[in-house]
Amino acid sequence: MRDLAYLKLLAQEYPNLKSASSEIINLMAICQLPKGTEYFFSDLHGEYRAFIHLLRSASGIIREKIRDTFGHIIPEDEQVELANLIYYPVQNLDKMVKDGRDMEDWRRITIYRLVQICREVSSKYTRSKVRKKMPKEFAYVIDELLHVDYNDDNKRIYYEEIIRSVIETQVGDAFIIALCELIQNLTIDSLHIIGDIFDRGPRADIIMDELMQFHDVDIQWGNHDVSWMGASTGNEACVCNVLRIAISYNSFDVLEDGYGINLRPLSMFAARVYKDDPCALFTPKILDENIYDVVDPGLVAKMHKAIAVIQFKVEGQIIKRHPEYEMDGRLLLEAVDYKKGTVSIKGREYPLLDNNFPTVDPADPLKLSGEEQDLLYTLTLSFKHSNLLHKHIRFLYSNGTLYKCYNGNLLYHGCIPMKEDGSFEEMNCDGKMLSGKALMDFIAEEIHKAYFLKEGDPQKEKARDFMWYLWCGAKSPVFGKDRMATFENYFVEDKSTHKERMNPYYQLSQQVEVCNKILADFGLFGEGTHIINGHVPVKIKDGETPVKADGKLFIIDGGLSKAYQRHTGIAGYTLIYNSHHLALAEHKTFEPQKENTPKVSIVEKMKKRVMVSDTDRGVELREKIADLKELVAAYRCGDIREQRSEA
Repeated sequence: MRDLAYLKLLAQEYPNLKSASSEIINLMAICQLPKGTEYFFSDLHGEYRAFIHLLRSASGIIREKIRDTFGHIIPEDEQVELANLIYYPVQNLDKMVKDGRDMEDWRRITIYRLVQICREVSSKYTRSKVRKKMPKEFAYVIDELLHVDYNDDNKRIYYEEIIRSVIETQVGDAFIIALCELIQNLTIDSLHIIGDIFDRGPRADIIMDELMQFHDVDIQWGNHDVSWMGASTGNEACVCNVLRIAISYNSFDVLEDGYGINLRPLSMFAARVYKDDPCALFTPKILDENIYDVVDPGLVAKMHKAIAVIQFKVEGQIIKRHPEYEMDGRLLLEAVDYKKGTVSIKGREYPLLDNNFPTVDPADPLKLSGEEQDLLYTLTLSFKHSNLLHKHIRFLYSNGTLYKCYNGNLLYHGCIPMKEDGSFEEMNCDGKMLSGKALMDFIAEEIHKAYFLKEGDPQKEKARDFMWYLWCGAKSPVFGKDRMATFENYFVEDKSTHKERMNPYYQLSQQVEVCNKILADFGLFGEGTHIINGHVPVKIKDGETPVKADGKLFIIDGGLSKAYQRHTGIAGYTLIYNSHHLALAEHKTFEPQKENTPKVSIVEKMKKRVMVSDTDRGVELREKIADLKELVAAYRCGDIREQRSEA
């Protein structure tokens, strides 16, 4: 028998034999239900409109449910209208009222149809779980409608009377909204975000708000996430990097309106220092127009160059502090001949496309000017004092890590660093050579230290610098390349200098045996195990596929970010894992007011339907059932006294 003290604690929740037995019955029944549907997204990159649409539409699955339920009854245009109502109930109801539609009859028909869809998506859950997800004010009514017996004439009349009363009491629209939100909630049981919520797109902050409202979500950090996390710790190189990328994509709304980062000191500095410099190489990519903070593109280019030069300086200082990073080849400001206007890269000289560096001292290129130092201090404080940013960062910490093993799948953003021979790449971690899972665990600890240790702690300073290494270091599992060629992309015309060599993982992982080796290192063995990662856009237009290694590996970064879509030919993927199969939803480029339903294809059928008992949740439930059985035994033999039930 388990420790009696533990059973006494359990008895506080289940105070008598009847309550403990009842819970055993409940949990055993749950184990025999089909597993919930898991959704996997990767590389959201601030594309909040597209992501929220995919979330509300369950990547096209709600549309499929409507087609399966009503395809033979109602025309296509009404199916599309019903789908759009479920995705955006408030907006669509407002529009119908403005259009002068005959609302009473429409409400009655629509409530009936929504109840049918709700019945369909709730069928795999217990009645109590569905009821918990219902809004309290309508829970009783919705529960009744979901469990009407259509073959009973009396019940059918009762059903019709409920709907009539809902409309007559003028809560029809609120009821419709509640049903739509319940359908959304029930369709996705759990959500996995496999990295890179931030950068390039317009509003990562809105995505974070949406994720914080979701009922079950986990996040595997990507290199762009780690860069923002590093900035929030006060890492100056990460602050510069975050600002440089946002400014280069004209994403001022996320910085100023979203997180309250004050960019006025940077704009004033850039306008003054680069007054006569057009900064043509730093013209921003305008994929989205700012709504709240419109900035002149000429000034944006100057701000872009100013923060880039500061970034190269502070990155160089980190490299000097940490010879163990082995990144001396990236000290390119020191490799510039400022008189000749050239830079030496790997022993070869290249002409610079821009040789105007008014803040760089050729005798000490990595030294910040006094103005740059003051500016960087102000910008860093802005990141450290942003309440919303830290609310989001704490959520990234509490709901995220570098990898996750769940239901036989291994989830991570970038790669498991490997050598050409197929062995795991090792990193010196405080005197220990670590690789694979051990390396990932060590890095996750360092990321936590960077944020949670107290200021002034030497371990915090070391971990904070390491956050920048994770952004661009050769052995970083969230980066996965030999170098970050940012300087060359700006200043050197020769494209051969721009090439960043991918870690051998990306070729080797297309072999089944390599995937099995990685999975085994994380304790996952046999059939039905997969690696799911993102980071590298899959170029469908070039014949690439997200399914690799005979179905052992899924790379689901297909280009949700508009910055990638001309290279990929699509707008990303959702991987969907339900009790019957694994499926890939291939996204269309998101366009408001247009049909955006993804194309869904089954990529692997389960040999038998996957039940809750077959999942990680099932393992937890069986452990609890065993505990409760011991509690029941303790009640029966008198080791623990039962508490009376309250009348």
